[in-house]
Amino acid sequence: MIFRIFWLVCAVNPLTLFKCLNDETRLVMVLLLQQYGELCVCDLMAALEESQPKISRHLAQLRSAELLSSEKRGQWVYYRLHPQLAPWAVQIIATTLTANGDFITPYANRCRVLITDNPTSCC
Repeated sequence: MIFRIFWLVCAVNPLTLFKCLNDETRLVMVLLLQQYGELCVCDLMAALEESQPKISRHLAQLRSAELLSSEKRGQWVYYRLHPQLAPWAVQIIATTLTANGDFITPYANRCRVLITDNPTSCC
């Protein structure tokens, strides 16, 4: 019988994390997900004022790096920070959000308006 060992913590390494956060679009997405818990593509499009293909491409990179997880609900896909992300990586993201309110505020405000105007359904 073959046993598979699954790590309880995602094996993201510092190089991968910082490469992902090096791009402004990906950095903002990660910070918004830290702040709001989960968002769909349309929330991120509104917050970043970017097209769906660009947002989806960056989300795919973040999922590939195991920084994000996703869940499909109907026709919408919701993203969140990976629930098994290493504690050191979560701490870096949380500290970055806390220390950079001026940077994230315009994006968060656009996101908040969308969520407030339409809290029960996506887009």
